[in-house]
Amino acid sequence: MELSIDPQRSISNPFPNTLLHYVRFPNSSTESSIVPKRSHFLTVKFQDTYGFNVEGNVDDVNVLNEVRERVREQGGVWWALELRKGPNWYLQPKISSNYQGIITVASLSPSVFTNTLVLKKLVRKGIPPKLRPRLWFFLSGAAKKRSMVPAGYYNDLICAIEGRVTPATEQIDHDLPRTFPGHPWLDTPEKQASLRRILVAYSFRDSDVGYCQGLNFVAALLLLVMKTEEDAFWILAVLLENVLVNDCYTWNLSGCHVDQRVFKDLLAKKCPRISAHLEVVEFDVTLVATEWFLCLFSKTLPSETTMRVWDILFNEGAKVLFHVALAIFKMVEEELLSTTHICEVMSLLHKTTHHLFDPSKLLQVAFDKIGSMTENLITKQRKKQEPAVLAELDQRFKRLNPLKTDDDEKGK
Repeated sequence: MELSIDPQRSISNPFPNTLLHYVRFPNSSTESSIVPKRSHFLTVKFQDTYGFNVEGNVDDVNVLNEVRERVREQGGVWWALELRKGPNWYLQPKISSNYQGIITVASLSPSVFTNTLVLKKLVRKGIPPKLRPRLWFFLSGAAKKRSMVPAGYYNDLICAIEGRVTPATEQIDHDLPRTFPGHPWLDTPEKQASLRRILVAYSFRDSDVGYCQGLNFVAALLLLVMKTEEDAFWILAVLLENVLVNDCYTWNLSGCHVDQRVFKDLLAKKCPRISAHLEVVEFDVTLVATEWFLCLFSKTLPSETTMRVWDILFNEGAKVLFHVALAIFKMVEEELLSTTHICEVMSLLHKTTHHLFDPSKLLQVAFDKIGSMTENLITKQRKKQEPAVLAELDQRFKRLNPLKTDDDEKGK
C-alpha cells in the first residue's frame, strides 16, 4: 500500500497489510510524526481492506486502523463460538415472522432460538472477512437454492448460452470496463470474464430481469467476496429472487420506483425536519437514493462498510437498506438544515458517504436512532404505493410510445 500525501511527499508503507496511525519511513525503526493524527487538510491515497483505491484524509486512515482492529477482535469472538458450539453452529432453521411481524418461536427449541438471537447480534457487529463466503452462502438462502437444482446447473447454463448475443449481453459488455476499473483483482481479464459469465447467465435464467445497470457492481462485489464464480451466481440469484422485491430490476424498474416512494414516506415519518427542509430546497431524494438502492450502496459507501450492510441484508432482509439510507440523512441532519440549494445537499451527502469508513457508527444510527422497522411494515408500504407507481409508469410508457399504444388498441 502506498500513502500519497499531497502536496509534499509520498511514503511507501513497508507493511502492506497494515494501515498506519503514523507514517513509518522504510528501513526506519522509529515512527515519524510528520503527519498529525488529526488532520483534515492532507490528502491521503491508499488501498482499503478489499483492495479499492481510496482518497481521504489522515483521519480516515486512523478510522480504518480502528475498524481493522475491531474486525480482528470480532473474529476472535466468532472463532471462540466455533470452538464451543461447533464449526456449523449457525446452520439451523431461521426464525420467521408472522403477518404482524411478530417472531414465532413455538416450534423452535431453546438452543435454536438462543443461537438465532446470538447470530443476529454477531452479524450486526460484522462477519469476519474469512467467514463471509460461508456465512453469506448459508444466511442468504443460496445454499438451499443451489441444492434444488442438478449439480451441473450453472456449468450447463454457461455452455448452453455461449456465443449468444442479446440486448442484455451487449449492455453487459458495455458496462464491464466501467465496473470498478483499476481494482487489482476485479479488473483483470480472468475476473472480467467471470463477471461477464455470471451476469449473462442470470440474464438468461430470468428473462424478466435480463440485465439492469447496477447489477454489474453488485455482482462484482459478490465475486470479490465469494471468490468462486458459481457461488457468486447463486447469491446473486437468491438476492434478486428472494431477498429483494422481485420487480426491482425489471425493464421499467417498477419495484425500485415503489421503494423510492416508500423511502420518501419513511423519511417524512422518521426525520420530519429533514424531509420538510428538502421540500423547501426542492431536493428530490431519488437523486441519490435510486443509486443507493439499485447498487445496494456498492458505489456509495467504502467497501468494508458496504460489506457490513450486506451482512445484515443477507440475514435480516431488505429492510436494512431503508435503515441505512435514513441513517445517512440522520447523521448530517444539522448540516442538511443549513443548506439552501440542491447542489449543497448533493455535495454534503457525497462527502458524508465517501468518508463513512466506520461501519459501526453508521449502523448504530441506522438501528438505534432510526428505530424499529419490520419487513411487514415495508411490505405494507410497498403495497400502498404500488398502484400509483404502476399507473404513472403506464402513462409514461404511453406518452413515450404513442405509435405502439395505437397499434395495441387497433389489435383489440
